[in-house]
Amino acid sequence: MPETTIKKFSRTLLLLILLGLLLYLAYLIIDIFIILAISVLLALILAPFVHQLEQQGINRTFSTLIVFAGFIAIIYLALSVVIPKLIYQMDQLITSLKGFSINEELKVLEGKILRVFPFFAQGEISTRIQKFVSSQLTNTISHFYDYVSGLVSVVAVLVIVPFISFFLLKDSNKIKRELIHLAPNKFFEPSYWILKRVTLQLGRFVRGWIFDATFVGIVLGFGFWFIGIPNALPLGVIAGLGHLIPYFGPVIGGVPAAIISIIYTGDLSQIPLIILLVAFTYTIDNGIVQPYVFSKSVDMHPIVIILLIIAGGQLFGLLGMLLAVPTATVIKTAASEIYFAFKNYKLARL
Repeated sequence: MPETTIKKFSRTLLLLILLGLLLYLAYLIIDIFIILAISVLLALILAPFVHQLEQQGINRTFSTLIVFAGFIAIIYLALSVVIPKLIYQMDQLITSLKGFSINEELKVLEGKILRVFPFFAQGEISTRIQKFVSSQLTNTISHFYDYVSGLVSVVAVLVIVPFISFFLLKDSNKIKRELIHLAPNKFFEPSYWILKRVTLQLGRFVRGWIFDATFVGIVLGFGFWFIGIPNALPLGVIAGLGHLIPYFGPVIGGVPAAIISIIYTGDLSQIPLIILLVAFTYTIDNGIVQPYVFSKSVDMHPIVIILLIIAGGQLFGLLGMLLAVPTATVIKTAASEIYFAFKNYKLARL
């Protein structure tokens, strides 16, 4: 085997070992990784506003301070105006749940079902539903507790994330320069364009993702209010947050509304309207909003995006579904720039 081939093989093997060690280290410090990832996402969301102020002649530090002041003002406005309304409606919901008897409602519902399907035994339907709801509720609470207990505390996120995001924004140019300087001289220009395009594409994706979730939350919240579902505001917020999780959006958006409707009305009269509203919203979202937003933001065909989300879910579960498109965006952008560099700068011969 030629000496050059042995060197290339050894170098590749060393890189793979280092990559494996880095991934294992990331697994061990997952909490830090989560904080850093959220900080980067926040910085990507706010970056265009900082750049806009810089173009007006304001220096980077002052631009970052202005943008963060505006961001904090918006959060304060949400806490002082929206949150009290949200808490009030949630309190109403909890109060109504205290007076809700699932046994009585199930008996009424069972009577209606038996009139249509008389071959069921008396009490069989309500018993099965109670067992199913009880088991699902227990499992959900158990999994939710395990999930929350393994995450970084909310207080730590609220305190640390804005701090890190501020310095990521303020010193972003310096950080990029330091990263580019790590590359050998012959890779300087390709490294610059890879970092620039990856940052741009990720920023567009994150902003598109949040815009899409906001659209769904507003449309469903207004729709629930229009058809007379109580607690429309918290339901809209829940639907918008749920939409951030691929495929779970319709379930998280529609099921709570259906449950509240049954609790308040005691029948299924509003269920068809809820189903139609959710179906209409997600048809518009999947058919118009998502293809336009994501195809423009990450330069991928909507079918490719759907396949990536499915593959990510199959391989890595919920986290894989969330990170599939951003990861593919980074790989695609980097591969495209590397190919362009080899083709135009003839790096292969250097």
